[in-house]
Amino acid sequence: MRRPPGNGQAASGGPGRWGLWGRQETGRLGYAAPDRCGQALLRIGINMMALPGGHHLDSIPLPGQRLHLMQVDSVQRWMEDLKLMTECECMCVLQAKPISLEEDVQGDLILAGGPSTGDPLQLLLKRGWVISTELRRIGQKLAQDRWARVHSMSVRLTCHARSMVSEYSAVSKSSSQEMGQIEKLLMEKCSELSAVTERCLQVENERVLKSMKSCVSETLSTLGQHFGQLLELALTREVQALVRKIDASDNLYTTESTTGNLFSLTQEGAPLCRIIAKEGGVVALFKVCRQDSFRCLYPQALRTLASICCVEEGVHQLEKVDGVLCLADILTDNSHSEATRAEAAAVVAQVTSPHLPFPQHLSSFLESMEEIVTALVKLCQEASSGEVFLLASAALANITFFDTMACEMLLQLNAIRVLLEACSDKQRVDTPYTRDQIVTILANMSVLEQCASDIIQENGIQLIMDMLSEKPRSGNPAEVAACERVQQKAAVTLARLSRDPDVAREAVRLSCMSRLIELCRTPSERNSSDAVLVACLAALRRLASVCPEGLQDSDFQQLVQPRLVDSFLLCSNMEESFV
Repeated sequence: MRRPPGNGQAASGGPGRWGLWGRQETGRLGYAAPDRCGQALLRIGINMMALPGGHHLDSIPLPGQRLHLMQVDSVQRWMEDLKLMTECECMCVLQAKPISLEEDVQGDLILAGGPSTGDPLQLLLKRGWVISTELRRIGQKLAQDRWARVHSMSVRLTCHARSMVSEYSAVSKSSSQEMGQIEKLLMEKCSELSAVTERCLQVENERVLKSMKSCVSETLSTLGQHFGQLLELALTREVQALVRKIDASDNLYTTESTTGNLFSLTQEGAPLCRIIAKEGGVVALFKVCRQDSFRCLYPQALRTLASICCVEEGVHQLEKVDGVLCLADILTDNSHSEATRAEAAAVVAQVTSPHLPFPQHLSSFLESMEEIVTALVKLCQEASSGEVFLLASAALANITFFDTMACEMLLQLNAIRVLLEACSDKQRVDTPYTRDQIVTILANMSVLEQCASDIIQENGIQLIMDMLSEKPRSGNPAEVAACERVQQKAAVTLARLSRDPDVAREAVRLSCMSRLIELCRTPSERNSSDAVLVACLAALRRLASVCPEGLQDSDFQQLVQPRLVDSFLLCSNMEESFV
């Protein structure tokens, strides 16, 4: 649900080294999701945290949207980009007459001269992406002292910048004095860059060239800053127009179209999400979610809110407009469709993600937490698909980190039975991503003493044993990482529960000790994960303290008796050199 994309610096965290605006091609986190549930995960801050240390949201590699909900999929985006790009050699390849002897010239993209789309937002995003790419490549060539390439690309960059300024002026209804000043500064720096790189071509003295290189680098940096400022100003104006349109519209189709445009912008990265939040996007979307006449638009509006709330500004705005109360009303109202309640769960998962450094600001969440937790457990129980279950369980998992009272509430709501029953339903739980959410909840609940009896009663030890054997179906890095987290958290859960002698004896009876030893001694069984190794050693030691007879002497002497760090070094086969 949450996060996308091969994006550059700017896509994930704001302007890069030169204030560039990176573009997200696959979603907010940046990887391709292996399945629908995986894609749902990307949109929100699903907890990927390795217990007990912390929750790493970015470790989930899934794109920003489920396939059937995406406004523009990656293939369509690629096809659109092809209209604006061509390869320098494309007209000569058939005749085998290369234009340049430069080995990398075929990889350089240039903007094709064509009619403007007439959409200022698309123009800014596409032109901005091309200019960002050119700036990055010029920096690379400069580092390699490829002066001929630096100059030719600088000239091309000037053309791109001039085209963006002139085309945006043509389609934009008005222009501000501030934008005019930055446009002027940008074009001046482009001309300066072209001029200084041309002079560098005529210099042969290495010492002089070295001093000029620092001048080129400084000019390039300043140019990038002006470009970033101009692009941010222009995008802010367009976002303001969209927000005003949503806020003032009472037409269903207009609101649907504008909300869709706003959602598409959120997929371009965190910088745009910040702009949308600052310009009132959260307020406008919650206004939509409070109007019965727009009920059919609730899923789309909530999906957009979940994306915006990946940044601190979005969460602050949600708090200001009593967004948590609105989400609670939606989740507890059975008249809403399952899709609407699932999207509300996605927003809850996003704003409570332990990955975010600001959930403590959600003071209003505590007031509605019992209602929300109850509704999420019910949604898990009644979920008609794996995707809905994933969103609801992810929200519950994040809430268990958000406040310890949530674990007690879950225990009273028989959440353990609901979750363990779901594990046997392949329609709801069929991926390691979903099992990751379930075992996270179990691990956090296992700190409660009364949790152990419920786990045994529902045959939960067998489920934990099965999770210790979690294997990826493919070599997809996202799936492999998810399986590692499942194994680690299962071991943590087992270690915590084994405080109860009954749990420890049941675990030994189910051969959990043998599996833990296998995970410790065979790196391939845990994908050589050190985190899994530490968790398994801790669980093994806890079980051995209750049932030492389940261990062979060699296992006891190597895995239990030594200090934990010594056993870790032995099992991880670390080779240290003091040379």
